[in-house]
Formats: sequence, C-alpha cells, structure tokens
Amino acid sequence: MNDRERYMAMALEEAEAALAQGDVPVGAVIVCGGEVIARAHNERELTGDPTAHAEVLALRRAAKRLGRRRLQGCSLYVTLEPCPMCAGALVMAGVDEVCFGAYDERCGCAGSLYALTEDPAFGHCAQALGGLMEDACTQQLKAFFEQCRE
Repeated sequence: MNDRERYMAMALEEAEAALAQGDVPVGAVIVCGGEVIARAHNERELTGDPTAHAEVLALRRAAKRLGRRRLQGCSLYVTLEPCPMCAGALVMAGVDEVCFGAYDERCGCAGSLYALTEDPAFGHCAQALGGLMEDACTQQLKAFFEQCRE
C-alpha cells in the first residue's frame, strides 16, 4: 500500500464513523509534510449543521492545528468528490491538492459536474485526483443508500 492509499484508507475509516452515527459515510484526512494533521467525517445528522461535511470539519481542524487559515502544502483525501461548498472551501483555504475516491456525477465539483477546484478565476487552484480506491469508496456509499431505500 502506497502513501496515497494509506491516507485514503484512513478516510474510509472516518467514513465508517459517520455511518455509525447515521450519516452519509464520507471521511476526510488532511496531510501536510507527510504527517496526518486532521481527520473528520460527516456530522450533519449528529449536529444538525448542514455545513458539517467531512471536508469542512477537516479544514477547520487542520487550520487550528497549524495555527493558520491558509493550508498551502497540504493535501486532502476524501472518500467522495467534494460538493460545491466543500470545493470552494478547499480553494479558499489554499489546499494544494484534493484526492478523492468516488466520483459524484450529481454535484461533484472537482471535475465531474464542474472543476471548481481547478478554476483559475478563484485565484488558487487545488489539483484534483479522482478515483483513488474508487471501488471501496463507491461500495461504502452504495451500501448506505441501498439500506436507506429499504
């Protein structure tokens, strides 16, 4: 297992924690200088906060840990392609790259619906790498939504 896969495996563990709380299983990990500095999972159902997405929570924790709002030199690993809100937050935080597992054709903004993370109009681009451990990430989400339909 290479480093990228190891970080995504951690994000999958975070997604399992979201699942245990009855939330959509999305997990995120932020790495800076080869060190994991923040981990988070969706907490929307737990907190009643519509902005409590895994990516946003991980960004908050990383900024607090580093003592700065700009997260240059950091990479975010997330199990699902970021939505418009999260993609915008990644760009505004100055994250260098976002690596995601499952593509989100409905509202993914790191390439599927729109490449917000790589749009130079926002003054910063976060390189997007999709499909990392895609099968595991997709299966986790698919199982959750199938269970919701039952």
